[in-house]
Formats: sequence, C-alpha cells, structure tokens
Amino acid sequence: MSNDLVLVIVVGTALAFDFTNGFHDTANVVATSISTGAAAPRVAIAFAALLNFAGAFISLAVAATIAKDVVNAEAIDSLNIIFAGLIGAIAWNLITWYFGLPSSSSHALIGGVVGSTVVAVGTGAVEVDGLVGKVLIPAVVAPILAFLVAGIAIGFAYRIVGRLRPGPVTRGFRFGQLISGGMLALAHGTNDAQKTMGVITLALIANGNLASDAGTPFWVVISAASAIALGTYVGGWRIIRTTGTRIIKMDTAQGFSAQG
Repeated sequence: MSNDLVLVIVVGTALAFDFTNGFHDTANVVATSISTGAAAPRVAIAFAALLNFAGAFISLAVAATIAKDVVNAEAIDSLNIIFAGLIGAIAWNLITWYFGLPSSSSHALIGGVVGSTVVAVGTGAVEVDGLVGKVLIPAVVAPILAFLVAGIAIGFAYRIVGRLRPGPVTRGFRFGQLISGGMLALAHGTNDAQKTMGVITLALIANGNLASDAGTPFWVVISAASAIALGTYVGGWRIIRTTGTRIIKMDTAQGFSAQG
C-alpha cells in the first residue's frame, strides 16, 4: 500500500474521530441549556454546531501543541503510529458514548497518540515538558478551577436576585444561558477541533508532505471544523441525558454559572 493511500486513510480516520468528538462532547455545550429549558434541544444543538465551526478558525495554538509539543514529529517514522492512536481514541469515544459517560475526547486522543508512539519508537519520542505542562496539569486544574469559579458565581447570582420575582429572574438567566452557552460552544470549537488539526498536521509531517516547523494548512482547518460541527449537530443524546439530568437538576442561575 502506497504512503499516499495510507495518508488518506489516516486523514479520514482523524476526521472520523473529529465527528465522534463532536457528538460525544455536544453534551458539554448544550445539556445545561436543555435541562433548564433555556433552549429547545434541536435549536441548542444547531446553535452549538454553528459556533463550534466558527470557533475552529479563531486560533491554531492548540493544533500546534498537538503537532509539536506532545510527541516529537521527526521521531514518528510511520503513519501507522498515528492511525493506531486515532483508533484508540475513537474506540474510547464510542464506548463512553454507549454508556453515557461524559469523558474527555481530547485526552483520549492525546493518550492514544502518546501510547502508540511509546510502543513504536520508545519513550524518548515523548515531549515530556509539553505533555505535563500543556496536557496533564491543565487536566487536573480545569475541574477544580471551574468548580471554584462557578461556586463563587452562583453565590453572587443568588445574592443579587434572591429577593426578585422568580418569573423575570428565570427569563433573564435563560437569556444569559444562550450567551454563556454560545461562548462555551465557541471555545469548544476553538479547542477541540484543533486536536484533529494537530494530528492531521502530524501525519503530513510524518509522510513528508510538510516540514516539521510548518503551520496547519487551511484545508485541514476547514475539514476539521466541518467534521466537528457535523458531529455536534448529530448530537450525543445518551451523554446529554447524563450531564443534563442524572448528575444534578439545575435551575437557570446554576446553568448560567456552570456554563460561564
């Protein structure tokens, strides 16, 4: 099998992962808005899909991290390494989607790429500083920081609206959820779509189509943005039910604070 054909298969698999990333992580963006009644399910998902697509064009910094700061692109001498990492990430996405588990597609992808690289060429190809500083530490800090900020935000919200009539308060926070949910969808596209861009860029470098210091081609950006937006529109209803109703029953103020 020619290298170019293998490259096409790897790129196709990467976009398939991006699609599963979209429907798997849709719950992160829309579940709170749906559970509080701030938006109808289909409207919320279509809105999130559109902003996921737009967010992918805001920055390419995350794509550069995946392509160059997690594993050494020059040490990857076979597209099979990247293909294996993608298959591992897709398998995790499908398994956790089936059981309704809101896990991280991003960390599954990074784990798959790092795991296949270690098995194929050894631990020396892993960029330890980048992996720890840009992946592992943020993975621990993110939920703790969000917990604290959301807790402070809901405290302020209840203090401000505690003596107001429930009707106007609910309507106000529902409108606020449309804004905070939209910003969350935009940030999701900016972050998650770039994981796939980075992996495809890594594959192009490994195949000799790009230099190791090259940027992300525009066709990669548009393809990844389209795949995650389409996956978002399809929607992962199992995970939406888990995140929206089986963890906590939120009011609109809590939904706004959580999204924010």
